[in-house]
Formats: sequence, structure tokens, C-alpha cells
Amino acid sequence: MAHVLPMAKRVEVVSHLVEGAGIRPTTRLTDVSKPAILSLLLRVGEGCERLHNRLVRDVDCVTVQVDEIWSYVHKKEARVQPGDSPEFGEAYTFVGMASASKLVIAYRVGKRDEENTTAFIKDLRARLVTIPQLYSDGWAPYVAAVGGAFALAGSVDYAQVVKRYNRKARKDDDHRYEPPREPFITKTPVFGVPDMKRASTSHVERQNLTIRMHIRRFTRLCNGFSKRLPHHKAAVALHMAFYNFCRPHEALRVTPAMEAGLTDHVWSVEELVTAALSEAPGEPPKPKALKLPDPPAGAPTSPARALPNGRGFLRLVGSAPAAPVAPAPAPEPPPAPKPRRMKQLSLFDED
Repeated sequence: MAHVLPMAKRVEVVSHLVEGAGIRPTTRLTDVSKPAILSLLLRVGEGCERLHNRLVRDVDCVTVQVDEIWSYVHKKEARVQPGDSPEFGEAYTFVGMASASKLVIAYRVGKRDEENTTAFIKDLRARLVTIPQLYSDGWAPYVAAVGGAFALAGSVDYAQVVKRYNRKARKDDDHRYEPPREPFITKTPVFGVPDMKRASTSHVERQNLTIRMHIRRFTRLCNGFSKRLPHHKAAVALHMAFYNFCRPHEALRVTPAMEAGLTDHVWSVEELVTAALSEAPGEPPKPKALKLPDPPAGAPTSPARALPNGRGFLRLVGSAPAAPVAPAPAPEPPPAPKPRRMKQLSLFDED
């Protein structure tokens, strides 16, 4: 009969993994063998993916930021040989996050190519119910993916935020910290009418740091990288579920799932493991008709008309220009003074 880990030991193993411990340190800390930890990681990670698929949907948020974080499986892309497995090489993680609630709405692990970009944006679109302000970096396939998933410009306000890290952007020779801000960031509207003043990818880039600190496989310049793609995907799915439901955000003081209205309490690791192991496969979310975002408090509602076939709305953005005012007539010039008549004066009295 196969040995089955008790629930307390499963929770202990998962608690170490989600806090950034590697497989071998977890083996020494918990006295659980490496094959047992890898098997548990695979089953819990796949369950977390199904859990995310069922719970994280119908998300009502206004601003969404997307980005990709680099990693690799077995070997780096430059060392991949023609006869190697297609799993080897780079393994990017696409992340779509709500700026306000910090909720990870969608994620996908795969090559940084057009196919995975399109699948990631379609999954993100299927989980939203509000027309978003969408911001990304300058990755070119995003334009076609967003245009196809959001019915071109009718259901999204999309802009790209490009950051240039080359040293030629500086006018001086100081390269110690960061480039100057003015030539460093370039914002370009693509679809709709995005708010260019608030266009940013800083929140999702900060999420990249959280991923690298909580998943040992993403730590740079180390030997903890993934050796197999299924375990890499399972580690990502486990982290996303832990981040959304178990880990209170320092700025929000609640979990992102609580802030987004998906749950009413902070999940424990035991609750997450139990739910993941018991989660049955389900259907992925299907896209729903997007609604207009609610205007800010005190702001007037802009007129809008729905386009046919669910292609978004025809909206009036901003205020119409005022009609030109006719210039006031020039005042009439004052009348010219009458010429004075000359009069001869006499120095002597003459009768």
C-alpha cells in the first residue's frame, strides 16, 4: 500500500514552497522525500489551476495591467539544441493584474510568441465584465491579440507603455541607477481612448518581484530552476492561488480576492490545499458582454450607444468644443476735433 502524507504534513510542505523554499530545503525541513514533494506539488498546482478557473471570473475592474516575466526550463534558450525536448528553453509567465485590487486575473506559462499571447489575452477577456483601461509594454503581438479578443476598439481602452533601458537615452555618463524619466517612458494609445495620464505598468512589474521572491524556480543566477515544464506550471499556479486567496496585501490589509469581492475571508494554507485537491475539472469561462465602467462620484454620465453584435459602445468622451464666439464689433473712433479758428490779437487798444 502506497504511503499517503497526512494533511498536516501536506500543509507543512506547501507552506514552505509558497514562501520561496526550494525542493531540497523543503525536504530537509519537513523530512519528506523529494519524489513525494514533487508529486504533491504537481497535484496541488493542477488543482489550484482548476480552482482559479472556477473562482476568478466575472471580475469588475477598471484598470488592468499585463506583463511577462522570464524564466526557463532545464536550460536557457541559447543552449537549446535541435534534438532537445520542446519544453526546454525559455518559459515566460504572462500576468494580467487589476491595479486597484491587485488581483491576478489571468496568467499563462509558455513561450513568448504570438500563440501564447493571443491565448492569454482571450483568457483575460473572458474573465472581465467591464470595459477596462488596459496597459501593457511594447510587445508587438499584444496589438493583434487585444484587437481580436476585445472586438477591436469597441470594448477596450488600450495603450502601450514602453520603457527604454539603453544607456544612449542619458545625456550624461551616469549609468549607476536608472535612466532619466522624460526619454525613459513612452506612452502610445492604441485602441479606444485610454487615460494617458494614468497609463502605467508599474503595479504588474512589482508583481514580478513578488513572483521571484515566492517561487524558488524564478530566482536568478541559481540552481533552483525548473527541470520539467509541468512542475514549473504547477509552481506558478500554486503561487497565484496563494497570492490571491491566502496572502494579505500589505497596502490593502486584505487579500486581493477579498478586495475584488471573490471571497469574504483570508484562506489558510490548509483550506487552499484541501480545496485544490478536491477541485474537479470545469469549463473555462466564456466571454460575456462588457458593460461601461461606472463614472466617478460626482462626475456626469457620458452618453453612449451600444454597437451591434456586441462590439462595444459608441461613447462621447470628454466635452464637445464650444462654438466659436463672434468677435465684438470694434468701437467707433471718437469724432475728430474741430479745427480752431485763428484770431489776430492786438497789442494796442484801437477805437
